[in-house]
Amino acid sequence: MSKPKLAIFDFASCEGCQLQIINMEEEILDLMSIVNPVEWREAMSEQSEDFDIAVIEGSITRSGDEERLRRIRERAKVVVALGACATCGGVNKIMNNFNIEEAKKAVYQEASLMPHLNTSLTKAVDEVIDVDYKIHGCPIDRKEFAYIIRCLALGKNPEIPAYAVCVECKLKENICRYEQGEICLGPLTRAGCGARCPSVETWCFGCRGFIDDPNIYAAKEVMNKYGKTSEDLKDRMMLFGSKQRYIYE
Repeated sequence: MSKPKLAIFDFASCEGCQLQIINMEEEILDLMSIVNPVEWREAMSEQSEDFDIAVIEGSITRSGDEERLRRIRERAKVVVALGACATCGGVNKIMNNFNIEEAKKAVYQEASLMPHLNTSLTKAVDEVIDVDYKIHGCPIDRKEFAYIIRCLALGKNPEIPAYAVCVECKLKENICRYEQGEICLGPLTRAGCGARCPSVETWCFGCRGFIDDPNIYAAKEVMNKYGKTSEDLKDRMMLFGSKQRYIYE
């Protein structure tokens, strides 16, 4: 059986998630033994119009990018959104809270009129095309990436956690960040990171995106218990949850 052809594409992002793949070092050789990389700007010069699995990093900010993304979807059997920018819009989506033209002028000044900065609202990949799988995080977890690609190469359906980070925190017997006077997004955020941030004594930033059916009312009860407000919670959610529907409920 021939190996599935893998292509990795990037849009608006820091490309840190692709660097995580490169940081796999020797392990990446094992992974590439079961897939055939045909395009990956970060690591190879070859390009191809023929691929089975398309991995997309970055958020979508320009109409031309939307057209390119749709062409990729037409060719790919499977599309995987890679990292927070692709899965939920990431930090880039904060821009949607402001007048875009004013924001561009403030950041780029005279250069804001250059054609390549002709941006619109920031979108996650699945706001433009259908996405089959998501690899969450900012940056992604290398082991999770390897696991999902292996599953796809073998024709298996990868299991991605659907429960909250709080579950992983309790398993590690971490002291709740709310007990430390902080606002943590663990109750709303998808697990799979091993509660990485709370385990080093900082709050969950929500980079893996919200779980599919977050218990907003329970989260509000937690806020009330610790003397916080819903507005405090929304401020925290803005970093990786900007302009997602739950932030306004």
